[in-house]
Amino acid sequence: MPLTADQDIANLLRETRTIAMVGASDRADRPSYGVMRFLLGKGYKVIPVNPQLAGQSIHGQPVLATLAEIGEPIDLVDIFRNSAAAGPVIDEAIAAGAKAVWTQLGVFNDEAVGRAEAAGLKAVVNHCPAIEIPRLGL
Repeated sequence: MPLTADQDIANLLRETRTIAMVGASDRADRPSYGVMRFLLGKGYKVIPVNPQLAGQSIHGQPVLATLAEIGEPIDLVDIFRNSAAAGPVIDEAIAAGAKAVWTQLGVFNDEAVGRAEAAGLKAVVNHCPAIEIPRLGL
């Protein structure tokens, strides 16, 4: 089951240092743009992943095309993709050895989340860390 208890979500956010943001955007009107800025401001290392923007930078961070290109441990994969596209991203997160996956508000893919949990990853579904961090007092 995905994490739903406040304490479990808070613990995950406390344990997390490196976040891969899949679907990161360089457009200020996109939610991922503001969430990435927020997370960087909270001290997280955020690695933007977007094949269409690979080689560019967002908030000064180099954009990679895939999770497989990240050459360091990934604590959390924050998914800014629609529900159908979240499945392949979650499979990439499993293959990359991520510790957790997090789907944004309105993003549901129960089968893929089940695969992540079966592979030992923690999962948070239909939440936003930029909302949860202040709500939980982190």
